[in-house]
Amino acid sequence: MSDPNVVVVGCGNWGQNLIHVFSELGVLYAVYDIDQEKRRSFQNVHSFESYEAVLETKKVDAVIIATPAVTHHEMAKQALFSDKDVFVEKPLAMNRKEGKELVELAESRGKILMVGHLLLYHPAIIELKRMISDGELGKINYIYSNRLNLGRLRIEENVLQSFAPHDISVILDLAGEEPIKIFSHEGSFISNDISDTTITFMEFRNGMKAHIFVSWLHPYKEQKLVVVGTKAMVVFDDLTVEKLRIYRHKINWENGKIPVAEKAEYELVVGILTKVLEPLKEECKHFLECIETRNKPITDGEQALAVLRVLDKCFIS
Repeated sequence: MSDPNVVVVGCGNWGQNLIHVFSELGVLYAVYDIDQEKRRSFQNVHSFESYEAVLETKKVDAVIIATPAVTHHEMAKQALFSDKDVFVEKPLAMNRKEGKELVELAESRGKILMVGHLLLYHPAIIELKRMISDGELGKINYIYSNRLNLGRLRIEENVLQSFAPHDISVILDLAGEEPIKIFSHEGSFISNDISDTTITFMEFRNGMKAHIFVSWLHPYKEQKLVVVGTKAMVVFDDLTVEKLRIYRHKINWENGKIPVAEKAEYELVVGILTKVLEPLKEECKHFLECIETRNKPITDGEQALAVLRVLDKCFIS
């Protein structure tokens, strides 16, 4: 099979990253954005004048949707009905019902449906998952994740839908199951009914607990995930060069009655530093491989549905 022709729909900040990567991979056919100036700013790339024109063009094999989340369901639905393979940035849709419709539609039409849960393609997260699977951290007691920043403020979706899918997808992947209990608390300070900050607590059948703190109303940027096991603890910090640190702290019992922490210096997990693979490029390459092999993506519609089920329960809470 020859390389597929890909169109990136949405030329905003993240869409530009996707345009750059798919161009590097030699499969970028064209771009489209509702904003004429944005789509025509890519002078060396063909641009479509309408989304309908994208879907009607037989040479277009796949559509990459990097538009606001509220548009994902309808645009992906139209693309699947037009027999295009589809890559949708997170979240797949605004709720589980919409997401389920897309999953069933892709299945019935034999099309690839992939969702941009980028962290599952990150070398540090892949290594962290291996460490957990191999028992290096012991039994996992709890995981917490902070995704904090000032802006970009939104009025069409809340911070839980905008930020938390990344963290939810990772925690579900590391836990290997969905939570049995979810409690979520929010704060709306700028716009009514739009959450600017949320804290979500999750409990799993295996006894593990987790919490996620997301906010776009925060004085500094932080993207950190901490995993606490009985043998060791790991910190993934995506904003530092030292992406993955392991702490082999121990808990000793004095006289069998009093727990005492024995602290250890952290060790850098150096293996991932030798990997120069960009997570976004690996994610895009995976999508192209799935188009060629017709295999289900790692972050397929079903995986995205699990994230939407958690989000729906957060809103109910």
